[in-house]
Amino acid sequence: MFIDESLLSKLEKLAMIKIPDNNKESFRKELNQIIEKMNILQDIETDSDLSIQSHGTLLRDDVPINSNIAKLILNQAPDSQDGYFIVPKIIE
Repeated sequence: MFIDESLLSKLEKLAMIKIPDNNKESFRKELNQIIEKMNILQDIETDSDLSIQSHGTLLRDDVPINSNIAKLILNQAPDSQDGYFIVPKIIE
């Protein structure tokens, strides 16, 4: 795929943007460079049998623990009630 002036103007309309005339040529060149790099990535052969999860999970076990963090945080608040912050009403 190659971006020429007509395709660039079509992309402008689709994206609902206006590229200044003095920037169109450099913008078109940059887009073509991006497409070239994407084509290089697309041509790379990868082993489809290789699973991303083949190495197992690197995350910790999801084990519930009892924590007093909510109480510690609420104790630092100016006002709280039933496990919630009490804040002044700002909308009438």
